[in-house]
Amino acid sequence: MKIVNIVGTRPNFVKIASLIKEMHRYPDIEPVLVHTGQHYDENMSRVFFEELGIPQPDYDLGVGSGSHTWQTAQVMLALEPLLRDLQPDVVVVVGDVNSTVAAALVTAKLGIPLAHVEAGLRSFDRTMPEEINRVVTDALADYLFTTERSANENLRREGVPDEKIFFVGNVMIDTLLRYRERAVALGMPARYGVQAHDYAVLTLHRPSSVDVPEVLSGILDAVAALQVRLPVLFPVHPRTLQRLADARLLERARSLPNLRLLEPLGYLEFLGLMAQARLVLTDSGGIQEETTILSIPCLTLRENSERPVTISEGTNELVGTSPERILAAAQRRLDQAEMVSDNPLCLMGRDSHYPELWDGRAAERIVRILRERCQRSS
Repeated sequence: MKIVNIVGTRPNFVKIASLIKEMHRYPDIEPVLVHTGQHYDENMSRVFFEELGIPQPDYDLGVGSGSHTWQTAQVMLALEPLLRDLQPDVVVVVGDVNSTVAAALVTAKLGIPLAHVEAGLRSFDRTMPEEINRVVTDALADYLFTTERSANENLRREGVPDEKIFFVGNVMIDTLLRYRERAVALGMPARYGVQAHDYAVLTLHRPSSVDVPEVLSGILDAVAALQVRLPVLFPVHPRTLQRLADARLLERARSLPNLRLLEPLGYLEFLGLMAQARLVLTDSGGIQEETTILSIPCLTLRENSERPVTISEGTNELVGTSPERILAAAQRRLDQAEMVSDNPLCLMGRDSHYPELWDGRAAERIVRILRERCQRSS
């Protein structure tokens, strides 16, 4: 049974790590790994393969960066002849990036069964490129593996039959649970001269956050006020660094004494930093999930989330991009932490528990289903 796994970005690497590891447990599975090259530099790609024990890709398409349309088209052009040659039994795509939707389109046109891991998530905001990618990929997939029950309902509303939907849990959490202790042991806070549980972590990369200078400036206003109270560590995505420079905000950011602009970090380094933070501010989808498991209060700098379980069952809170809302939410969380306890989940007024099936065994369920279904259909 030949399974072609297609990845392109850092979140894809984290999700595919557990799946590839599980596939290698079965002698009747031949896993093939294709890297599109959507993320390609040292900190955005290679270090993730090394840290997570992912085998070197069997094929690297070397697509590189570009507009959404250009990047999607280049992946499709490079992938079509490869899949024709490989003739896989099934193609597995993960997440919602351009490489995901490009692979879904090529696979469907070639008549190859398609499995989408992390299916059914919806922000209901079609201005997000990722939302378009999710909807298109799910419409084409034969196996839709979901991380939360709301995703099942989204797919049913869109007309996906129940026999294609499989609620399996979250492969990103599989990887986090496997590597959390190793990441914490790195002692990341000390590397940056801060105390564990006495700093905030900030990440920004979405166009809605960084491409409009007024929005980016407002977020920086909130961070400028927050860093007076506690240090803020900010691993800066290369694209975000350029946007700060373009908006003439980079020197201001560098001048703030308690805001530390860091190079992009590898998976273990960032996990170790995030796991010991007092507060996380982000526009990322995956970090909403990871902070839920880590029990770290998370302020999501967006008006919507495609991961509602992180709000209903986790530590996540939507605060938008208004500097007043961001700062008020951050101050409230920090005040509560000082008044109640050092355990962030006490702030939620409930006992700690994980969302359903976020137990580290999602990859096991996915591979078992693929083996059973593909063998049955062959």
